[in-house]
Amino acid sequence: MKIIIPNQTQDNENRVAIDPSAVKKLIALGCDVVIAADAGAKTYYPDQAYIDQGATVATGEAFAKAWAEADILITLHMPEPEQLKQIRSGAILMGMLAPLSHHDQMRQLLDGHVTVFSMEFVPRISRAQAMDVLSSQANIGGYMAVIRGTQSCPKMMPMMITAAGTIAPSKVFILGAGVAGLQAIATAKRLGAVVEAYDVRPEVEEQVKSLGGRFVKLPTTRDDASAAGGYAKEQTDEDRQKQIELMTKHVAGADIVITTAALFGKAPPLLIPNDMLAQMAPGSVVVDMAADPTVGRGNCEATQPGSVIVTDHGITIDGTLNLPGLAPVHSSQMYANNMLAFLREIIKEKTITLNLEDDVQRGACIAHDGELTNELVKNALA
Repeated sequence: MKIIIPNQTQDNENRVAIDPSAVKKLIALGCDVVIAADAGAKTYYPDQAYIDQGATVATGEAFAKAWAEADILITLHMPEPEQLKQIRSGAILMGMLAPLSHHDQMRQLLDGHVTVFSMEFVPRISRAQAMDVLSSQANIGGYMAVIRGTQSCPKMMPMMITAAGTIAPSKVFILGAGVAGLQAIATAKRLGAVVEAYDVRPEVEEQVKSLGGRFVKLPTTRDDASAAGGYAKEQTDEDRQKQIELMTKHVAGADIVITTAALFGKAPPLLIPNDMLAQMAPGSVVVDMAADPTVGRGNCEATQPGSVIVTDHGITIDGTLNLPGLAPVHSSQMYANNMLAFLREIIKEKTITLNLEDDVQRGACIAHDGELTNELVKNALA
């Protein structure tokens, strides 16, 4: 079996899909590993590090040949259309492929009879935790969101008692207590901030408290706010409006607000409209982890995805995309481990053995043998 790892060409991508430590494990599964030259350069993994572990580093025509012959292609994002043309029929493409927003590429892969596993669709069940790329990357994203916020905030985080007086701790308010939000709570608390958090799912209250945060209870928090797989359900317009009204004082009183609320396959909910934003003090910071270029905002109405802006009121809004990519060494390591765990499910006795009746494989599989296998993607492409 030949596995190939391409170079990621996106401007804001510093990660690599497989780190050197994973190469030996892939070889033990029965794979020949070919990686594009300099694929790990932005992650501070030189080509020699891969060669030392048994991989082949290729460039130019040698890489193009390996790409066309590969049995499994492991990437972070959807490859370019020209690359997709070169994937052989029957090969497997794996990565965070965002099929709901790459319709033309998905049709191209269908025509080429490529088996597609999009790792965002791995079901959130106990057996699949080691393969959960959303959780591994969100964990790092939550950490980096706090770091970004502290860099932009004109205040220090912890309380300090000094000869020059007592400095009050900064206040951090986190919207959404999923994986990213919980890591943000833990990180802000470690830095000494006073941390509050809100989520529409009341069952996360204990998790917030266990990390030292205060759970903000609003009347809109409902017992049925959790969807299958641990995600938050989409709220009604009435619930969302009540939530915004009641949340204003918590947002206005915070030095840093970190928003993490996302709805799988849908636009992020609008939680901080401009009139709420205007009530924050000058120097306050919003780090919008839900920044989405396809809708031109995030949870905050004024967010400009991919940019850091300062409003006329002096509020910094950070819409940085790909926060996990700001810590590429560990995010690449965790992503590689996710991919290894999944590969161990589909490679048995050094042979690719697909079982699309299996919950994990079926959940992640988007296309196989020229047919769409995921209903959500099928509906989107209809």
